[in-house]
Amino acid sequence: MTVISSTEFETNQSKFFDLAVSEDVCIKRGKYMFHLICSSIDAIDEQKVLKSDDDLHRAITKDELLEGICEDISKRFAKR
Repeated sequence: MTVISSTEFETNQSKFFDLAVSEDVCIKRGKYMFHLICSSIDAIDEQKVLKSDDDLHRAITKDELLEGICEDISKRFAKR
């Protein structure tokens, strides 16, 4: 097992990802240890893969959000 600091990982990410294919790699940050887990994409269970849902199709853009916020603020100040 290779234990590295979060700074080492940040500096050499590709090196440690490659290393995780053949051995355990742990990143130590404060009092916690994070383990890199390497698996083939083909081996991932379909149920664990996030897929878009109907809520995503109802999402609004940032421009629509800003327009709605401006309307709400205008209404609040118009009441006073």
